[in-house]
Amino acid sequence: MAEVSTVVQQPPEFIEAAAKPYITQLQKVTGELKEADLSKIYGPQYVAGLGALTQQAIGQAGGLGAYAPYLQAAGAATGPTAYQAYMSPYQQDVIGSTLKEFDIQAQKGLGSIAQSALQAGAFGGGREGVARAEYMSASDRNRAALQAQLLQQGFGQAQQLAAQQYQQQMGLAQQAPALAGQQIAGLTTLGGLQQGQEQALASARQQLAQQQYMQPLQATQALGSGITSLIAGYPGSQQVQTQPSPTPLQTALGAGATLAGVYRAFN
Repeated sequence: MAEVSTVVQQPPEFIEAAAKPYITQLQKVTGELKEADLSKIYGPQYVAGLGALTQQAIGQAGGLGAYAPYLQAAGAATGPTAYQAYMSPYQQDVIGSTLKEFDIQAQKGLGSIAQSALQAGAFGGGREGVARAEYMSASDRNRAALQAQLLQQGFGQAQQLAAQQYQQQMGLAQQAPALAGQQIAGLTTLGGLQQGQEQALASARQQLAQQQYMQPLQATQALGSGITSLIAGYPGSQQVQTQPSPTPLQTALGAGATLAGVYRAFN
């Protein structure tokens, strides 16, 4: 009976002894990684939140609408009656005093007319009456013109003050949000720097957590790489296993089983 020889390649015993615990450790580590809570290394705790400066900038965003009261004040300084709020409270007193002094001076002029008529021998006559009438008519016109001039001056000054108030309020309406925007921009810049620093620290903590998470597997893989290098350096030994060849009866029985299976398949 012929024999069949089989060559079996086996690693050295010390490599085999090292490979068995490696496989056990690899199974353990991969099982632990599979069941691990990934939220501990990929959770939101590694995203830097808004810092105090950024929150302060957000809180001051309402200052961008600080122009509203100034626009309202500017609107009050316009319109046909806006000047009235800027009229001098002493205008009537000034006008009254001025007209009173004018009347005093006008009365002095009447005395001059009477003296001239007396010197001309026409005192109390028609010529004196005509002169008085003309004088008083001119005096009244001058008085009215003076009063109108004083009123016009007061009106012009009030209009000028109203226009100045309008320009001032419009300027403040433009400056208020601009100043608020500059402050917000400054806080935002500083807040961004602060948040960037916090994010860098959070990323460093995450990298440490990831490294700690993967350290057992990396150590096991390093062990496996070392064992692989040893296997390459030590080819191991060959063992020959000899088995008897099948007898004719075993061969026939095998063929019969095959034909029986084919027969069942067709029927």
